[in-house]
Amino acid sequence: MEGVWRKAKRALGASLCVHLPAVASDREDGGASERRASDALSSIDSAAAAHASAPTTPAAPEAAAALLRRSKSGGKSSKRMCAICFDSMKPGHGQALFTAECSHMFHFHCISSSVKHGNHVCPVCRAKWKEIPFNRSLSSIVPRGRGGVNVNQVRLPQQDGYMALLRQVPNRQREGPVLVTSEPADFNDDEPLQKMEAANIGSSRTVEIKTYSEFSAIQQSSQDDFAVLIHLKAPYANPEQVTGRSVSATSVGYPTSRAPVDLVTVLDVSGSMAGTKLALLKRAMGFVIQHLGPSDRLSVIAFSSTARRLFHLRRMSHSGRQQALQAVNSLGASGGTNIADALKKAAKVIEDRSHQNPVCSIILLSDGQDTYNIPSNIRGARPDYSSLVPSSILNHTFRLVPVHGFGFGVDHDSDALHSIAEASGGTFSFIEDEGVIQDAFAQCIGGLLSVVVQNMQVNVECVHPGVQLRCIKSGSYLSKVAAHGRNGSIDVGHLYADEERDFLLSVSLPHCREKTTLLKVACAYRDSLTNEDIKIQGDEVTVLRPKSPISEPVCMEVDRERNRVRAADAIEAARAAAERGALSDAVSILEDCRRILSESFSSRSRDRLCMALDAELREMQERMANRQRYEASGRAYLLSGLSSHSWQRATARGDSTDSDTLVYSYQTPSMVHMLQRSQNHCPSPQGPSQVQQPRILVKPQPR
Repeated sequence: MEGVWRKAKRALGASLCVHLPAVASDREDGGASERRASDALSSIDSAAAAHASAPTTPAAPEAAAALLRRSKSGGKSSKRMCAICFDSMKPGHGQALFTAECSHMFHFHCISSSVKHGNHVCPVCRAKWKEIPFNRSLSSIVPRGRGGVNVNQVRLPQQDGYMALLRQVPNRQREGPVLVTSEPADFNDDEPLQKMEAANIGSSRTVEIKTYSEFSAIQQSSQDDFAVLIHLKAPYANPEQVTGRSVSATSVGYPTSRAPVDLVTVLDVSGSMAGTKLALLKRAMGFVIQHLGPSDRLSVIAFSSTARRLFHLRRMSHSGRQQALQAVNSLGASGGTNIADALKKAAKVIEDRSHQNPVCSIILLSDGQDTYNIPSNIRGARPDYSSLVPSSILNHTFRLVPVHGFGFGVDHDSDALHSIAEASGGTFSFIEDEGVIQDAFAQCIGGLLSVVVQNMQVNVECVHPGVQLRCIKSGSYLSKVAAHGRNGSIDVGHLYADEERDFLLSVSLPHCREKTTLLKVACAYRDSLTNEDIKIQGDEVTVLRPKSPISEPVCMEVDRERNRVRAADAIEAARAAAERGALSDAVSILEDCRRILSESFSSRSRDRLCMALDAELREMQERMANRQRYEASGRAYLLSGLSSHSWQRATARGDSTDSDTLVYSYQTPSMVHMLQRSQNHCPSPQGPSQVQQPRILVKPQPR
């Protein structure tokens, strides 16, 4: 081995080999194989990141997956081909080679770049090295005037739009890893906003309010539980909104067609994310960066045992996207999972910013359990997740900063992520299939980049003196009934373009012989683009009061919403039963709900929503067949469905069932368009895209 080291030193001149001192963990046998496996995965992925930061064509995120497959082959192939760059290794052909103490060989440049990122295990056999290569820059040693040094550039396969964007990063910006500088005490270093003039949108950008009564006529006698539906629909999306990019604005004063966004992504880079997961995450983040416009700003928080801000809130101009992509591509995986520290840092980015875009949101992705802040489950008690959410981004605060949580794989803490999302007004998505992480992100930003309504409140007032408002079925939206049932309100918050909301009211009707005016509905909100406060008055709700009963079918819209609310309540009840260990009771609750749905008027009319609800409940029953399956995917699937129904907003569940029987998704056209871009791997937001059926969710249907 000593002779090999001497040859390597002579071949490279300026390169050094560093002997690692033995540490206690090297001498311990217990758990050694597990540590080597984790370290090896981290080494593999960071090696790809090292090439992205070196003056070479960057490694594609898919390379990590391919390397994992190749690493299993071992043997002769690893001696003929470098397991990091996949190029051949030919002694005597101008390539410096390094043979490790485990006998596996690599290009010296490849392995030294990997070591520079803190990886000290063999990417092939996972053996932990005690002697490692260390590469010094030749330019710092060769005297001036002696000329440059020719370096063999590693050529890797060219990939899709993500790689096309990555290749735009100049070589001088990829000569080394992104340096992690000390963070300032205050995060008020955000990049100033781009001054934009709002486009003249016109009066058509108003929320549509419709009301439906359970029956158009009701007998003169009093009724204690008469249903009234309030239906809201946000303004439509402009063509530029559907693309996900604001109108390209390279000069001050150019009009924009949507509200710009301040987005903070909080990414889990703990040891369990090493390998394919981290590569897919980088690719998904590349898609997000690619589709943010020059007025949008992005900051990235990476967390493992601790959290760090990769860069401040930065506008996604051409140079901003390049710098963001470089920072994301430099990430490596190691350590534990500290979600609370990460959210605290994300909240600080938002709190301390000197400038504010109209829309602000946080995306949180994790594949594991918080190992630092959640106490162990004592006697089956449910952990308290409130400590994970900073008070400044709670849903009841004025800031309204939703955290959209994404549970990655089967080992994430779905309870924690769902609780975080629920407390902040965000949604929880379950990414069961690692390959659809980009699709899940695409759907989410398709909504975030099309916000048209903010701070919306719906007000209900009883008109007839004998009418009384009993309750409001509003899901997770805060609602209240006041003045002894004479009025009520619903805090809706923000809406995406073309998004719809349904709220079911229960009212008491007095005995009356004449046509009765029950309610009047109004709403007030702020247009996110024009910053204009808008008030809309809806039509009054009236019913006829004949002396004798009139035979008429129940209103389809009301019956459909009643079924949706009933299904959401059943999912919540089934989840509670499953958590206390009564899986058979949970399955029975869902079965009873399915039976009631099948007897409803909308089911007999073959309503699409009712059929989708039945398919969703059936899928949940299958995932509760036994405790093992419930723990692996059932809980996360239920929580994602519950989040979707409670907020009436699309979530990803990685469902692979046929699109005709897929769960109701609440998708908007903007979400579908962005999802199609993700699945078509469109290299440019302005490029053509072929229409394909989304893989994980259905196209929006009329509600």
